[in-house]
Amino acid sequence: PSRSRRRPRKWIRRAVAAAVVAIVAALLVVSWMPKPLAVETERVTRGPLVITVDETAKTRVRDRYVVGAPLTGDLLRVELRPGDRVERGAVLARVVPSESPLLDARSRMAAQTRVAAAVATKKEADARRARADAAAVHARAESDDARRLLATGALTPAAARDAELERSLRDQKLESARFNVQVADNEVELARTALGRFGSTARTEELDLTAPASGVVLHVLHESAGVVQPGAPILEIGDPSNLEVVCDVLTGDAVNVRPGASVTLERWGGERPFAGHVRLVEPAAFTRVSALGVEEQRVAVLIDLDTPLAERASLGDGYRLDAHIVVWEAPDVRTAPSSAVFRSGGAWAVYAVRDGRARLAHVGAGRRSPTRVEITSGVDDGDVVIVHPSDRLADGARVRPL
Repeated sequence: PSRSRRRPRKWIRRAVAAAVVAIVAALLVVSWMPKPLAVETERVTRGPLVITVDETAKTRVRDRYVVGAPLTGDLLRVELRPGDRVERGAVLARVVPSESPLLDARSRMAAQTRVAAAVATKKEADARRARADAAAVHARAESDDARRLLATGALTPAAARDAELERSLRDQKLESARFNVQVADNEVELARTALGRFGSTARTEELDLTAPASGVVLHVLHESAGVVQPGAPILEIGDPSNLEVVCDVLTGDAVNVRPGASVTLERWGGERPFAGHVRLVEPAAFTRVSALGVEEQRVAVLIDLDTPLAERASLGDGYRLDAHIVVWEAPDVRTAPSSAVFRSGGAWAVYAVRDGRARLAHVGAGRRSPTRVEITSGVDDGDVVIVHPSDRLADGARVRPL
């Protein structure tokens, strides 16, 4: 009997020892297995995608006028200050003859030449205004026809908007041409006045420099009294409520910018961004050296502000802002984060999380914004992809989303 009782105890000890060995072996296997990598993930979603060209821009007065001295003389001290409003024809500054005589053959011939040049400029300005007037009348008629066709359903809304935009642009060009005619009239008057005053050397004679158009004094370029030469700039005037935005864009981006494209303008100092549209992409490029010393070919893009004046009253001439020009947009496309898409084997790919493992999936990548990439194939809506994949990540690796 004592021998039979010892046998079960021996069997129990062996079973306990085997269990301990199995547990230790399991713990060793688990400890040796690689732990899942912690990864950041986002989902593939469907929604709108907007591609923009982002550059720094600045405002400027659309029609600005630099009033200069038409002849050599002594400029009396300018009393106007920046911000002062002036009306067309108001006296801005006065020039009196210098002590040296002004009456000589060369000066008279030069004055006559300036009169002839001013008259020629006036004729050219009149011709431009006539052309602008005809173009504006034609654009108004086209816009009216487009509205009627839109009402009957014979024209698309996009074509009607294009006709309305063309009408607005033509009206603005006509207004600018009228300002140019006013400037040319003023230049003719100044040139003829200067020619008529050459016969007198009296110090008391004065030549009044008048405002070519109504506006606000932007800069006083020559404030103190002193001798001025012909063409020396004295004041600059313009209408600060009539602003445009100038954006210098790389030529590689400018080829995708079209007149009429929507623009968002922000970081100007206020809380709300401004809306605008591209009026013109200038046909000629220029070279500019970047902050890194690299020569860049750039093109000036002119942008009109669509935001009402009351909401941008604090915006002035030469203010800095950031421009986002829309070059492509779609209302419903499949997109993934830009940081999730990378090159693999000469193609675009992502790591998709499936059953706790990272699976390499080659995808078709389309257009790209700074944050999202259009995905045409390879993954479906709602799939979870890994963003910022590290070098330790491989196909089939166990992962743990953060």
